[in-house]
Amino acid sequence: MKDVRKILLPLPSTLNGEAALAQGCNFARRFGAHLAVLHVRSDGRDIAPLAGEGLSGAMVEDLMRSADHESSRHAHDVHVLFERFVASQPDIEVVSPNTLPPMDRPSISFHILRGAENEIVPAHARLSDFTLVPHPDAGTEFSASETLHAVLFDSGRPVVMAPRMAPGGFIKQVCIGWNGTAESAAALRGALPWASTADAVRILHCEDYQRRGPAAQDVVTYLAIHGIKADIVEFPPIERDVGKGLLAACNEFGADLLAMGAYSHSRLRQLILGGVTRHVLEAAELTVLMSR
Repeated sequence: MKDVRKILLPLPSTLNGEAALAQGCNFARRFGAHLAVLHVRSDGRDIAPLAGEGLSGAMVEDLMRSADHESSRHAHDVHVLFERFVASQPDIEVVSPNTLPPMDRPSISFHILRGAENEIVPAHARLSDFTLVPHPDAGTEFSASETLHAVLFDSGRPVVMAPRMAPGGFIKQVCIGWNGTAESAAALRGALPWASTADAVRILHCEDYQRRGPAAQDVVTYLAIHGIKADIVEFPPIERDVGKGLLAACNEFGADLLAMGAYSHSRLRQLILGGVTRHVLEAAELTVLMSR
């Protein structure tokens, strides 16, 4: 499968990092691709404009040193995690981040850059086939969640959220959430590398969430043109929650991957009122591909 050659994996911290590394290596094996692991260290000097008035120069210097020390600790912990993990993956070739990876076998690299994570990661994501992010664990790891959203809104590429637990093998059962929007169409295109080699593919739709656009049956025809057979299931909301119904339908199918459009409504509206994207990000236990 030549559609996937480079996968970006930003690791803001060690939280859920091992599961993300395991999933990334599975993807590298599946596609014969390169997994580029990236950690962005924050710069302690960036805190100076945020320190506010009323602080002495010495106090600002102390804050900057403290922030730099914390950043160094995070970078060290992530690097240790990476080194320990790749030592258990002898079939994945470790290469320098600045060299051309091998084209005929899976490989991995590790790179630390310094700067603003919400700028550096999306920029690197634009030249990756997709970005894999650790599960953000809503309310626990603010940085990981912001990384996910920065890539989603500012890279033009799909985002794949790894599950909290390391996967047992390759993805075999693929669900595609469909509501007729441009966002769901982008997710459909992003899911083709997995759908083309899956054991089974299912289109999930809910009349309560359908928007103006192609119907689910049109998606089946589109996939058939790509040589992919899929069936359709209409699922009901659970407790008036479409997101709950969608995840329940994935669970019933035994899905390894859910592909869906993200934020058909605005992110602010979903943060205030809730929404399908927000529920899936917070509650999903399977691998999720999202596109905008």
